Parts: sequence; C-alpha cells; structure tokens
Amino acid sequence: MAALTAAAVAAGGLAFAGSVPAAQAEPRRDAVQQSIDKVVGVDRHPGALAAVRDRHGRTRHYTAGTGDLRTGKQVPVNGRVRIGSASKMFTSVVVLQLVGEGRLELDASIEKYLPGLVRAKGVDASKITVRQLLQHNSGLPDYTETMFAPLGDFFPYRHVYLEPRELLDLANARDDGWPAGSGWSYSNTNYVLAGLIAQRVTGRPFNELVTTKVIERIGLRDTYVPEVGEQDIRGRHPQGYQRNPTTKELFDFTRMDPSWGWAAGQLVSTPDDLNTFLRALLGGKLLEPAQLAQMRTTIPTDPESGQGYGLGIFSMPLSCGKVAWGHGGDIPGYSTLNAATDDGRAATLTVTSLNGSVTDKSVAADRGALIDAALCAI
Repeated sequence: MAALTAAAVAAGGLAFAGSVPAAQAEPRRDAVQQSIDKVVGVDRHPGALAAVRDRHGRTRHYTAGTGDLRTGKQVPVNGRVRIGSASKMFTSVVVLQLVGEGRLELDASIEKYLPGLVRAKGVDASKITVRQLLQHNSGLPDYTETMFAPLGDFFPYRHVYLEPRELLDLANARDDGWPAGSGWSYSNTNYVLAGLIAQRVTGRPFNELVTTKVIERIGLRDTYVPEVGEQDIRGRHPQGYQRNPTTKELFDFTRMDPSWGWAAGQLVSTPDDLNTFLRALLGGKLLEPAQLAQMRTTIPTDPESGQGYGLGIFSMPLSCGKVAWGHGGDIPGYSTLNAATDDGRAATLTVTSLNGSVTDKSVAADRGALIDAALCAI
C-alpha cells in the first residue's frame, strides 16, 4: 500500500440544505477540464474523474481518459472508486464521536482498551494514547512496509483476506518502532488499532459503526464499506490499473480484496460523496465543536510543505493564501486527492492508477495543481 503509506493529501466538500445538483459531465473545456485532460495518457493515468464544488454550492463533474482499456468504455461520471487512506477520515470521525459520547478518552493509553495487543519492538504501548494513533505520532511501525516494501509488489496479496489482528501481528514483528510523541510518521497500524478500539468500546463491528455513524447520518448514497470477502466494486465504476513490477505491463487490478486496508483504507466512494463528507465535517454536521477543534489541531508533517496533520485530516496551504483540509488516499488501481476550504469550496480528483504505475512522473504535480486551482478560483 504505497497507497496507504504515502501521505498523499486531500480535502473535501460542504454539506448544505438541499440536494447536490445532478451529475452532469461538463461539456466545455474550462480550466479544470483542460487540467484533468493533462493527467491521462499513455505515459500517465488511464482515466480520471473529478467533482468540483464552488463557493455558491454548484457542483461540476469531469472525466478524462478511458474507463476500461479492454473495451474502450468511457470513464463514468462520478463513478465509484476505492479511496484508500481517505478512509482514515471516516475512522477518525467514528472515534471522535465516541469521545464526544464519553465512551473513550483521547488521552488514555491504548492499553486501557486493548491490553497486551501492541508488542512491537522499540515502543511502549502504555505510553501510546488514542490521540497519538489518530495523529500518527505513536511511533508504531507500519505493517504495510512488511507486506509491500521495498518492491511495491501488490500482486501477492491481491486476493488474500486478512483479519485486523493479522495486520497487527505484522506490525508487532517489526523492529523499527520509536518512542511515542517524539515525531510524526505515517503508519497504517495506527488506524487498524483505532478501528479495534472503536469495536471494543461499542461491542459492534467497525464496518457497522462507519455505516451508521457517518455514511447514513449524512446520506452518502455511493459510499460503503466492503463486506468480508467482497472483491468487486458495486455499481458504475472505472477499472483500476496497476503496473506489474516484473513485466511492466498495466494490469486490471479492479477486482481485489481490500481487507488489508481495513480501518486504514478499504472504503469505496465517489468524488461527489467525498466532497459532501468533508463539507459535512467542516460544517459541524458530524462532530461536536470540541471534537472538531481537536481534529483540526495539527502538528507539522514536513516543514518545507507547510502541511500539518490533525486527527485523521491534513491541513494544506494553497497558492492563494487559503488553507484546505482533507485526506487523500492510494490503493492499487486508484489514487485520490481531495480538498475543501472553510468558505464552501471542495474538489476531489481520482485517477485510475497509482503514481508508481505511470512513467511520466510529472503527473503528480499536475494533479496537485488541479486541486489548488479549483479551490483558488474566483
């Protein structure tokens, strides 16, 4: 999961009274369409889809490239995609809702909720708090580094189902942990533990918690948590591709078991739903003011970028001087960037392969520039 491990950031949209305008492919070649056209091609991504919401609440949908390289089928407008680490925002909301309900404490040790489960070398579980899990400064090693690094070969795990405890076992076997609170380091293990804690304090499956406390609460129509063993994407969707590290050929990776992402990255959604989720979040529709303020309290991730990380969400400076909020995600076949601002703008872009599967590496900058330009437009 160069997908889940890469801290590719994003941010989303604002929930508002009334329905989102019906999805319409934008016919004219405006600036966003020109930008999305640039990210697809032989040396770039096979396909791309985006949703952009302006400060007046109007949403435009865009597509580019090919949705199915075998049939030549077009990319569906607002199609469903795997969102990888953007799932972490949903997990964080569930945990923070439980904090607001008084069912768990942000600054309590994880040993209070999961005694004896964390045994990774170099870390003291008694000194790791729930807050540090959500903020990625727990010092816990990342289980995906064992699964996929250094070759980035996702194929051996394509159809393998893994329980959350098996993912934790992979992390426990590593020896690259470090003392909690001594720095920021992105680790998917943090969010597997956050999901397990949510299950422990509620006595309910994590998938059910995300569905009832987030998806159904704000009426997301095209977002869901895959069932155990579910490998296909429901409904209209573009195919997702991954380059075979041996043959260098693009391979249709759409059908896969996302269980190894679990609470760190297995959700399916659409660009429009991600915009709606993030605007609902920033607009106070999902969290009480105290918990939303905690979520938006950030620590630096990279001094040069100016980015910060709160509790499951990035803050990102834009070229126009604004700050955007959100969380991107990568998983074999799909890479998503999204961002939202406090004045109601939102933009989400998904491409149908990871950056590691393109030969023209400049495409990553073009994707970031598209989101920045959409949020800074007049």
